[in-house]
Amino acid sequence: MRALLFNPTIPRFAATKLSGVFSRRSLWGRFSPLQFTEVSDPPLPADEWVRVTTRLGGICGSDLSMLHLQTSMVTSAYTSFPFVPGHENVGIIAQVGPAVQDLAVGQRVTVEPVLPCAARGIDPPCVHCAAGDYNLCLRFTEGKISPGLLIGACRDTGGSWGENFVAHRSQVFPVPEQVTDGNALLVEPMAVAVHPLLRHRPHDGATVLVIGGGVIGQCAIAALRALEIPARVVALVKYPFQADMARRFGADVAVLLGRGDAHYEAIAELTGGILRRPMLGKRVLIGGVDLTVECVGSSRSIDDALRLTRSGGTVLILGLASVPRNVDWGPVWLNELNITGSYIYGVEHWNGRRLRTVEVVLDWMTEGRVDLSPLLTHLYPLEAYPQAFTAAMGKAQTSAFKVAFHFPQTGSGREEAAPRG
Repeated sequence: MRALLFNPTIPRFAATKLSGVFSRRSLWGRFSPLQFTEVSDPPLPADEWVRVTTRLGGICGSDLSMLHLQTSMVTSAYTSFPFVPGHENVGIIAQVGPAVQDLAVGQRVTVEPVLPCAARGIDPPCVHCAAGDYNLCLRFTEGKISPGLLIGACRDTGGSWGENFVAHRSQVFPVPEQVTDGNALLVEPMAVAVHPLLRHRPHDGATVLVIGGGVIGQCAIAALRALEIPARVVALVKYPFQADMARRFGADVAVLLGRGDAHYEAIAELTGGILRRPMLGKRVLIGGVDLTVECVGSSRSIDDALRLTRSGGTVLILGLASVPRNVDWGPVWLNELNITGSYIYGVEHWNGRRLRTVEVVLDWMTEGRVDLSPLLTHLYPLEAYPQAFTAAMGKAQTSAFKVAFHFPQTGSGREEAAPRG
C-alpha cells in the first residue's frame, strides 16, 4: 500500500534537525525521516483485530511536532520504528478476524487509537486498565504488538497516513448515519478536550480561558458549550480567523495574542484583576481566570497560562509540550495553582452512565449537540503531502484548521465540501 513512513534514523534526524532551521520543506524532503513509499499491509496481530481501509486521515498538532522533531523524547520510549503516522481517522472495515462478532466488513467506523492492555492481549490487565483508566495504562510497551501509545506510533498497526491500518475490536466505533465523515474525523480531538473538562468541570459562573485557536482549542470551547456549563468562556488566539471560529463555537470573548504581554490587559479587565510590573519581564496579574485550558504547548502559552490564572485556580495543559523554556514557575507556588495534564481520553461518567469519551462525543454528534464540520478546512490526496503540510504549518496564509488526507478509492458520500488545495 501507499503510505507515509516515519523512520528517524540518527543520520536522518541530525540532517533534518539542522536543515529544518533554514527550510521547512526539508522536514519532509529526500533526507528527512518521513518518506512517501510503498509498504506491506500490516497483518492482523490476532483474531480480535480488524483491518480498516482509510477514508480520511487527519494531521494533528502532535504530528507537526513530530515532523519538526520537537516531540518530547519521553514518548520515544513508548514508540517502535518505523511507523506509519496518523491517529485521527475515518474508514471502512475491510477485514475482520475470526473472533470479531460485533463488527462487519463494509461498516463505516472511526477508531480510537490508544493501544492499552486490551489491544495488546494482556490478561489480567494492569491496575489502571482494570479500573477503566486505560489512558494511564502501564503496559504500552508489552504484549502481542510492538511498543506504541497509539495507532500511528506503532510499527505493527499502520496509521491513517496509509491506505489501510489494523485495530483491535475494542478500539472500533461504528459511525452513525447522521454523522458525516468530517465530524467523525474530529471525534478523536474532541474527545481529547472533553475528557479533562469532565474531570475538572468549572463551577457555575466561572471564567474559563482557552489558550489556542487551533483544533483542540476550538474543541474545548465547543465542549464547554455542549456540557451546558454556565461559564464565561474567553479565547486567547493568534489569528483573527481563529477568533471568528471561537465565537462561532460559543466563546463570549476572543482576545488576540499581543506582542509581549499586551493581551494581559484584556484579561485583567475581564476579571477585575490588577497588573503590576516587576523589575524585569512580563507584568504580573493579581487575580485572573478560574480555569485555564492550555491547548498550544509552547513555552509562551504555558507561561501565559500560569500567569493568567487566579490564586487557587486550575491549569489544564492539553498542548503537546516538549521541553518548555523561559517559563517562570513562580505563579505555581505563589498562587498555589492546581496544574494537571491530559493526553487522551478514557471512561467517563455521563448522564448516569459509564461511557468511553469517544462514545459521548459520537452521541453528541448524532443528537446534533455539536457540529465540528467547519473545522475540516483542507483535504489533500496522500501524494500531495508537501502541500498538505505546508497548509497545516502556514495558518497565517491558509486559515487552516484541520488538514486531512483523503483516499478516493474508498468512496466518501458523506464528506463535507472543503478546499482541496
